[in-house]
Amino acid sequence: NLPPRPFNIRMRRMTPDSTTDQLQNKTLWSSYTEIIDVKQCYPNTALVGVQVDSEQFGSQQVSRNYHLRGRILQVPSNYNPQTRQYSGIWDGTFKPAYSNNMAWCLWDMLTHPRYGMGKRLGAADVDKWALYVIGQHCDQSVPDGFGGTEPRITCNAYLTTQRKAWDVLSDFCSAMRCMPVWNGQTLTFVQDRPSDKVWTYNRSNVVMPDDGAPFRYSFSALKDRHNAVEVNWIDPNNGWETATELVEDTQAIARYGRNVTKMDAFGCTSRGQAHRAGLWLIKTELLETQTVDFSVGAEGLRHVPGDVIEICDDDYAGIRTGGRVLAVNSQTRTLTLDREITLPSSGTTLISLVDGQGSPVSVEVQSVTDGVKVKVSRVPDGVAEYSVWGLKLPTLRQRLFRCVSIRENDDGTYAITAVQHVPEKEAIVDNGAHFDGDQSGTVNGVTPPAVQHLTAEVTADSGEYQVLARWDTPKVVKGVSFLLRLTVAADDGRERLVSTARTTETTYRFTQLALGNYRLTVRAVNAWGQQGDPASVSFRIAAPAA
Repeated sequence: NLPPRPFNIRMRRMTPDSTTDQLQNKTLWSSYTEIIDVKQCYPNTALVGVQVDSEQFGSQQVSRNYHLRGRILQVPSNYNPQTRQYSGIWDGTFKPAYSNNMAWCLWDMLTHPRYGMGKRLGAADVDKWALYVIGQHCDQSVPDGFGGTEPRITCNAYLTTQRKAWDVLSDFCSAMRCMPVWNGQTLTFVQDRPSDKVWTYNRSNVVMPDDGAPFRYSFSALKDRHNAVEVNWIDPNNGWETATELVEDTQAIARYGRNVTKMDAFGCTSRGQAHRAGLWLIKTELLETQTVDFSVGAEGLRHVPGDVIEICDDDYAGIRTGGRVLAVNSQTRTLTLDREITLPSSGTTLISLVDGQGSPVSVEVQSVTDGVKVKVSRVPDGVAEYSVWGLKLPTLRQRLFRCVSIRENDDGTYAITAVQHVPEKEAIVDNGAHFDGDQSGTVNGVTPPAVQHLTAEVTADSGEYQVLARWDTPKVVKGVSFLLRLTVAADDGRERLVSTARTTETTYRFTQLALGNYRLTVRAVNAWGQQGDPASVSFRIAAPAA
């Protein structure tokens, strides 16, 4: 019921100004505040209000912390985020649900128009099918290091500041052991996990340079092969503070000397996941040290970045390991090769062929006649003349590489760069965490002890009632104190706070207590404010019998 604007505001002082130097009480107009008495909405905001009794804290300043689950994401319609199970075949549609699966957190960041890249990337611009496979890989159960299991990779992170999109994308991809690739149509992702090879390259299907060495190798520098990693991660058992997990390869340290590096595990709140992240970095740098470069014609390009390929290099092996199939006889199961091969005296020899679907297939070599006529256990369907073959000998390890880049040369050929791929690395990493004892997760492993054997002894002294509280703990922990809270039953049936105290001893005396029914609660707290399990005891102070 205010008058129309503008308003005229006047303040009048009812007492006269002081006329003596002994009293200074001038009235000055400082400012005014306009209050809009309306209910405001808070879009895209989680708002929490808490009302507490100040008697519970005394003169201490109250601090509040909240454990947020985070956003409701779009997850596959056949996915159960609680059980991490996928049912049936996915039809490509989504449903809203909470999930900490790293792949679907990345999908939300890429496609959301408000906080993500949704205004520049649409759902059709991101390869959801690649993320579906990566999401399943992240959800697989692996040992947690304490005798149980946990998902391989989870994401528990806050995006609270504006950053470059590429930096945020790199954080997600590094946590999932993958790299983003633009394949010309969509943004897809290539994950470092065991996968089947898609093609075999040998001297017969690559461009032969003038020096006669089609495959050119390079190796990582020794200083880049780290054998110890300090992994920073967020410890939920230590007030969500940053913890450091040291991962080492003792054999490599003994051989090369200590070479340590540091890394931040993005979105990691598990010690086991932090250990796997550090071990993956170590094994990648120690096991996958080779890089190969070669060129192929347009008709020989049969893979995209991220695919696993096989290199059959005669110069590297010292024997003939690959070539072309000149003739195929399915009835006699005989293949005629373009060059002679020699079988070892023992062991099983396999030959890799390409079937009619363009997929590599390995079959057993049973015998060799005239050096070029090879009898195999079976001839795969669709094996054509002049297709590629590669030899797998028991004394020669299969050489797999993962393509990282494809570049077009000026002469119409394509330059390929690939890094060494060791499929056994994942099993080493996933089973490499072994921790002693329970996962305390606290700084220096100091967990507040539980309070045991709590007693309350009531005594009277000169008409005043006192209570002596005693307790003990199962172990002695340095820097631990005890919080005591004494309440009395009120007439309305609720409890009223009488006193709070803090002590480093295992005894405490309350004095000047009135008659009533009391409840005493004691709990331990360590130097970082973490509280242990409480213990309580009830007692009654009654007037002495007449």
